Amino acid sequence: MELNGAVVIVSGGASGLGEATARRLVARGARAGILDLPSSRGEEVAASLGGAALFVPADVTDGAGVEGAVGRVVSAFGRLDVAVTCAGVGTSGRVLDKTGAPHALDLFERIVRVNLVGTFNVLRIAASAMYRNAPNADGERGVVVATASVAAYDGQVGQVAYAASKGGVVSMTLPVARDLAQWGIRCVTIAPGIFDTPMLATVKEEFRARLAAGVPFPSRLGDPAEYARLVEQIVGSPYLNGEVVRLDGALRMAPR
Repeated sequence: MELNGAVVIVSGGASGLGEATARRLVARGARAGILDLPSSRGEEVAASLGGAALFVPADVTDGAGVEGAVGRVVSAFGRLDVAVTCAGVGTSGRVLDKTGAPHALDLFERIVRVNLVGTFNVLRIAASAMYRNAPNADGERGVVVATASVAAYDGQVGQVAYAASKGGVVSMTLPVARDLAQWGIRCVTIAPGIFDTPMLATVKEEFRARLAAGVPFPSRLGDPAEYARLVEQIVGSPYLNGEVVRLDGALRMAPR
């Protein structure tokens, strides 16, 4: 699918991987809906991209809210071709803490709800909008790029909820691609390693250096621009479908 002239929506588009993606795709000629919480920097990001971007505030776990956000993007730009789901949260917690107390159930549910249910919510509503598109020369109507994590495969101590939520995103990639194949809508997931995003903003520099040293090559944190570049490549590769791509410098996470 050609990005020049395409319309995209990026959840979590006000910061980190989502912001980098929105900026890169707009630079390639796309128009973008920035979907993020009302309290986010979404308005600022959209304004910096000029008339090619629109902030559509919504919570990814809210069905009516996301439906309204997608509707506003379609109303403003005429269609929807690409959806990128970057919204997510990550809070640590062990199954049992040091006193033997169990993991808080509401915390587990919140992480799964945002990372997994929120991803599916954006995906399903975006795909419904793409269904209305006329297919291009390759028979494509749209592309969905979801975001998992290497934690889906190598979850560390304290990542039980996060790993479960991202593992769900990995597991649904192929059935989603199969479900949407008859409509010419592709689904591909990226599983990033350790990226320099706001989630790491409060981490001490010494710990950041240790994280970077653990990456085989290149031994550094990932740049959100590298994630955005991969999104661009996925959108432009019509035979790439139903797959999860690790973007991690060959990192395999240790237990802790």
